[in-house]
Amino acid sequence: MKTYLKCIFYSLGMALFFSTTAVGQHRQLIEVKTKSSSLVYVVDQSKRVVFQYYGKTVDAPESFLLQQAYPKPDTNRDFSYEAYPTFGLGNINEPALSVIHADGSLNTELAFEGVETKKSQAGVSETVIHLKDRVYNLTVELHLKAFEEEDVISQWVVVKNQERGPVQLTRFSSSFLPLKAEGYYLTHFYGAWAGEMNVTEEKLENGLKVIECKKGVRTTQTENPSFLVSLNHPALENAGDCYGGALAWSGNYRLAFQVDEWKRLNITTGINPFLSTWTLKAGEHFSTPEMIYTFSAEGRGQVSRNLHDWGRKYGLVGGTKIHDIVLNSWEGAYFTFNENTLTGMMDDAAEMGIETFVLDDGWFGNKYPRNSDHAGLGDWQTNQKKLPRGLDYLIDYAHSKGLKFGLWIEPEMVNPESELAEKHPEWMVQSPGREKITWRNQLLLDLSNPKVQDFVYQVFDSLLTAHPGIAYIKWDANRHVEQAGSTFLPSSEQTHFWVSYTEGLYNVYKRIRAKYPDFVIQDCASGGGRLDYGALKYHNEFWTSDNTDPLSRIFIQYGTNLIYPPVGTASHVSTSPNHQTMRVTPLKFRFDVAMTGRLGMELQPKDIQGKDRELAMEAIRNYKQYVRPLITDGDLYRLKSPYDEGGWASQLYVSKEKSSAVLFVFSLEPHLRGVFPTVRLNGLDPAKTYLVEEINSAGRSCFWGNGQTFRADYLMNAGVELQLSGQYDSAVFRLKELK
Repeated sequence: MKTYLKCIFYSLGMALFFSTTAVGQHRQLIEVKTKSSSLVYVVDQSKRVVFQYYGKTVDAPESFLLQQAYPKPDTNRDFSYEAYPTFGLGNINEPALSVIHADGSLNTELAFEGVETKKSQAGVSETVIHLKDRVYNLTVELHLKAFEEEDVISQWVVVKNQERGPVQLTRFSSSFLPLKAEGYYLTHFYGAWAGEMNVTEEKLENGLKVIECKKGVRTTQTENPSFLVSLNHPALENAGDCYGGALAWSGNYRLAFQVDEWKRLNITTGINPFLSTWTLKAGEHFSTPEMIYTFSAEGRGQVSRNLHDWGRKYGLVGGTKIHDIVLNSWEGAYFTFNENTLTGMMDDAAEMGIETFVLDDGWFGNKYPRNSDHAGLGDWQTNQKKLPRGLDYLIDYAHSKGLKFGLWIEPEMVNPESELAEKHPEWMVQSPGREKITWRNQLLLDLSNPKVQDFVYQVFDSLLTAHPGIAYIKWDANRHVEQAGSTFLPSSEQTHFWVSYTEGLYNVYKRIRAKYPDFVIQDCASGGGRLDYGALKYHNEFWTSDNTDPLSRIFIQYGTNLIYPPVGTASHVSTSPNHQTMRVTPLKFRFDVAMTGRLGMELQPKDIQGKDRELAMEAIRNYKQYVRPLITDGDLYRLKSPYDEGGWASQLYVSKEKSSAVLFVFSLEPHLRGVFPTVRLNGLDPAKTYLVEEINSAGRSCFWGNGQTFRADYLMNAGVELQLSGQYDSAVFRLKELK
């Protein structure tokens, strides 16, 4: 029997498969495989689906069928961890699912009903494990999708109520992952407006660590629904077992990390159950958002590259396409502008080599003109005083300069001082009888209401229908929910609001993408307030932070790109002193930092003149020719973390075929005279030889070997010493394979 099973599994060679052959007492194996990883469950003799393993590929299915757990003391249960643990009948840890059944029972226990697999597209396979409560007619589908080449496995759950009456879901997680090691180290993210995605790492001890958000909207500004877990030691860049996870959900979320009394780490992720009990009527079903996982035996660097590859192909719109260099009007004009202001910015943008001009906030509203953030939101008509010839005049002018034209909108929001608020006060998120709480002088529209969904969709669609020359939309969201309540939802379903708002937003996104599948949309929410794979699947790029200070951005983008791909990371050069930090930095430093993502500008370009203008134009040319292709398709190798001691940061982008690369090095603080960094490269082909040339150098190189050729093994093992020591010194090098 063992030999037969071994032949079956080795001959299939599939990314996703399962065995229906019984071993022992009707044990059955379910294995999900990618190029380099295996996720294994076993159905035991009592029809429980038990987690066995997730890690580096193990081609030993017969061993997993033999694997057993030891009995727990003083109970008739064992130490097995079910694939999707529920509350009741044995589980004393954090449950993935808890249900109040139609008759009031609080207990749920799921048994295996069957499994099916299918190939949804090339390189992607999906398995569905069917589970059913042993007493009640409640079923759960555990969906697992394997992305073979990207080494990513995603999971989500569908709960179906086939009982005679309604049930209440009080917890409905997307995934459960138990791990066993000697120690667990969690990397997660924290921050605030203008300081998103700071990185911290901690050792998980016994008890429960929770990362969660209850803001409803703009949910990633202070935390992020993503993480890394390293086993046995703090995360290393290029070694060690490391897991990465990201929840694709733009509403409230909860990531729970419980080291239990048996020293196992239980990771439970999904929608935050806070005030979100979901009543599921007979015949209805509830689907959770997707949880994305990847595993690497080569440290967090490979975790990031896996997620970047997956994100470009499946997590972003047009993630493998070249992104335009953008000039955004906001920090160069704010609310105070006229036609001449904007056309002058376009003149400079075209001369400098920029490709898209984006008109930010302040272009709309007539009865309540948008001259500040106090009025006008919701009234999406062109302001006739500022722009008497309308948007089409600006669009045509942009096109005459060889530029595309983009526009800012914030369609989920409304100012109390607006025509929309006067006409539809019932559309606002509110708790009747209570004072409405404003944030940035605005209120939130209730996207649980289909009429509001129609309105938000029409804001987008009407603009593009009336002005087909628009090629780019920046979609913003500048507040969260302090006071939940819907005049649309019945009183018995007010706890549905948190989920229904996000689902309503996704409904709008889906309608937009059905009509405009390739249109460029930037994801923005006061900067990085909506940075998650749930929103990103409808967007081409994301505004990383309202903080455009380059020193701050090195840290912000380091954290961001641990999880999210650099190709979508909008990174703009702004003026000095910086408008958020008042820090004074050289233009070269600002450009070099911005070139590590999707390069753009956020200033009045006429302020850049003389040698600075020459430098800017050279940097833009270099970005297009050498850097942008690698940001789009290459692999990111982090060489020196800004969080490490020493005051340096460095990273390298390498093409997939290892034929070209771009190296970035930054000095973050003043260093003693003669103290220079030695940077050892990574990710090159050791057998190849590369020409190393500094770009953006303004005529003076910081490397003695500039313009010379080097073997890759020298660059990776001996490294290069660079003459950088002053704060805000920086260097960019292109590497080209010599054949």
